[in-house]
Amino acid sequence: MKRALRGVGLVVLGVVAAALLAFAFLVWQVDRLGRRDEARPADVIVVLGARVQPDGRPGSDLTSRTYHAVDLWQAGVAPAMICAGGYAGEPLSAASVCRRFAEELGVPADRIWLADGSTDTLGDAEASAKVMRDHGWSTAVLVSHPLHLYRARWLFRRAGVTAVTSPTTTETGRIFPPLRAWYAVREAGGVVLTMLNGMGWLPPSWLDELRQWNYGLP
Repeated sequence: MKRALRGVGLVVLGVVAAALLAFAFLVWQVDRLGRRDEARPADVIVVLGARVQPDGRPGSDLTSRTYHAVDLWQAGVAPAMICAGGYAGEPLSAASVCRRFAEELGVPADRIWLADGSTDTLGDAEASAKVMRDHGWSTAVLVSHPLHLYRARWLFRRAGVTAVTSPTTTETGRIFPPLRAWYAVREAGGVVLTMLNGMGWLPPSWLDELRQWNYGLP
């Protein structure tokens, strides 16, 4: 009996150790992708949603995302942009604020589409994929915080989009190390929670928590 219990204990420890190693590898992948700019010619540039200030101005992260997306558009990476995020039709949604800011930076209004109606990255992916299907587009360059892009790319690819990533900066070493580690762990955790939810393994009470994990970095 003792030998059997010891064997079970070793198996459990082995499973736990393997799970921790797999999660650590996922965290490393999140951080690694954020240090690479994979931008190349595509059908569209997608700006992932981020915080809007109460006065209607884009928050710091949405500002940097829009600036970067406009730089890519001006460089000819793609002929069109999609601004994602926020409640549909809301003038202060992330998508609407992003579009207004991009227009101020010189992008013609008829080159910018909205993918609003979402409050998380999963919703951004689904709404953007719909806009892309409506226009016959299949390839996208995703623009977001460097440590948000691994999960964003994974969700967009699940939605049927051929997606590559272009972070607002590749200098992740300038992020305060504990904060950088927390961001990477949080994003990796978001991937795991989304997978578990998709398999029906999460209790309904966890879904609200999942949606909080499931949005871009502030």
